[in-house]
Amino acid sequence: MLLSCKGIIMWKIIVLCTILGLAIAEKARFNNYKVFRIIPTTAAQVEILRELEEISDGFSFWETPSFVGRNVDLMVAPHKLPQFYEIMAQIGIPHQIHIEDVQALIDETTPMIRSKSFDFTNYQPLDKIYNYLDELANNSDKVNTIIGGKTYEGRQIKGVKLSFKANNPGIFIEGGIHAREWISPATVMYILNELLTSNNTDVRALAERYDWYIFPSFNPDGYVYTHTTNRMWRKTRKPYGLICTGSDPNRNWDYKWMSGGASSNPCSETYAGSAPFSDIETKSMSEYIKSIADKFDAYISFHSYSQLLMFPYGHTTEHLENYDEEYAIGSKAIAALKQRYGTEYVTGNIAETIYVASGSTCDYIKGTYGKRLSYTYELRDRGRYGFLLPPNQIIPTGEETLDSLVAMFKEAEARGFPKKN
Repeated sequence: MLLSCKGIIMWKIIVLCTILGLAIAEKARFNNYKVFRIIPTTAAQVEILRELEEISDGFSFWETPSFVGRNVDLMVAPHKLPQFYEIMAQIGIPHQIHIEDVQALIDETTPMIRSKSFDFTNYQPLDKIYNYLDELANNSDKVNTIIGGKTYEGRQIKGVKLSFKANNPGIFIEGGIHAREWISPATVMYILNELLTSNNTDVRALAERYDWYIFPSFNPDGYVYTHTTNRMWRKTRKPYGLICTGSDPNRNWDYKWMSGGASSNPCSETYAGSAPFSDIETKSMSEYIKSIADKFDAYISFHSYSQLLMFPYGHTTEHLENYDEEYAIGSKAIAALKQRYGTEYVTGNIAETIYVASGSTCDYIKGTYGKRLSYTYELRDRGRYGFLLPPNQIIPTGEETLDSLVAMFKEAEARGFPKKN
């Protein structure tokens, strides 16, 4: 039977979609992709680099342009190398190759064979993280699983509440909001495990003085995608238009949304979404946070990389009302973090320390609920590996970060925390 013109068109569309689907399903490779470290020396150079942020084909910032003299890390696809070198020559920005071959580093840091049980020797996929959360809850009456939200692809945003006694003040911890930052969920899981099992006197005191609301992955769809399809994926997986997918879930929160440091381009890695809470991940988690807003007094978000400990605000360089307090507490925390391995951090507010960024969880919690302590960690390292931190650094990162949390809350308690302002 002959197909009608309409039938032929539909058949072609189906074939095209099938081909596109197969192409999309193939695991992305980054052979001969290079990461360049660029050091802008003028404000004009910073602005030119920012214009590259809107080009999604072949340029991907690992460290976003922000200030004169601050390192910018840019991943460049092989087909874009001639254009990159031409731009650098034209504007005279100092630069050097920082990572010669991204795929080689991905292969080096992603094990071919994983252990059957959950451990901290490798980065774990989402199903193993969730199974371990369930296992902890099944084996301890101090742990209860929480389904805080849901994702575009139908996954749960699963966490736990860890509580040793009733009526404790609360601390909320989230990780993995940017999918490719694997050290973040790994560190959150390490902290959870130590809060539950450590025999260290200081850790036990910290664990038992608070209720802990802990979510290792705020972006499960994206995290799964980094394991199955594209290791360097950052955003959620909701389609925006015909060719762009995902928003930046740390630009999508409804506080000073799109007031700086976010993009309106759906293909950009810092796309803020079509509206505040346009992604179900941020919307559903905001509803859960609202439901327990009177039960926690501190909020801590884990990212990578740069070795920074930051606090609000990101949308403005104006200092919040307790800037001096958060700076002093942050200073104590990073001093303690340095003691174990010599890892050096910098503390300060987001906009001044890293770059202007609006619509983040850290700003949302401070701006909407006025929580006294709201911090964002940018974990190891300072760029040698970037997002591809070797798994043998999971435990050291977890150890030093937990040291900093102990110091953070000792200093906060000395200042009357958790009493409200």
